[in-house]
Amino acid sequence: MAEAVPIQGARADRARRAADVLRQQIHAGAYPDGLPGENELAAEFFVSRNTIRQALAILKNEGLIDRGPKVGTHVAQRKYDHGLEALLGLKETFKNHGEVRNEVRAAMLLAAPPAVAHRLQLKPGEQAVFIERLRYLGDLPLSLDLTYLAPDIGAQILDHSLENNDLFALIEEVSGQRLGAASLALEAIPADAHSAATLQVPDGVPLLMLERLTSLDDGRPVDLEYIRMRGDRITMRGNLLRSRP
Repeated sequence: MAEAVPIQGARADRARRAADVLRQQIHAGAYPDGLPGENELAAEFFVSRNTIRQALAILKNEGLIDRGPKVGTHVAQRKYDHGLEALLGLKETFKNHGEVRNEVRAAMLLAAPPAVAHRLQLKPGEQAVFIERLRYLGDLPLSLDLTYLAPDIGAQILDHSLENNDLFALIEEVSGQRLGAASLALEAIPADAHSAATLQVPDGVPLLMLERLTSLDDGRPVDLEYIRMRGDRITMRGNLLRSRP
């Protein structure tokens, strides 16, 4: 076996590479009893102890680990995986992690903005049902969901409890149809002051913004969502296949 060659480049570059691998390992559930010492990690990554110290500083600054004299380095918090391959509500997604409950902040009929009306295939000026929910996993505020629903389905949903149900399940219940597919876009946005206070994060920290348009099995769009998720607590995951030419 050839002798391992240390990675070349500036210390900051090497520290970033080590931090990326360590971050993934932590998200995968590694180090339940704490991270190895700096010397052991330096040997594992073929870098200096100072480089590892810099990599750990990156992860500590992200809030992912805690460090202290005599106590070592431990995982401070782990993220929850949110899949991108199945059309599931938050309650379905995190059913193995605890109770998902909703604080309903708004539930009303309103005139759909033109872009919303277009995407839900409504007539100009037609009303939609708007629902805003702050969603908790246990006591942790996890996402702020702003949802526009087709009026016929949304009006029926307003007659149901929104505190403990996913909208997807209610849509299928009141429509008598299965949901079929969704188009989505995912991007990072800075938390505005209101969203930051609501989700209990500092102003300006990155949030995951998921914009999703969901249709019934017959292709009719019925649910347009703008979901702000805490990027420090959720990792989006999926499996991709390379298409054949």
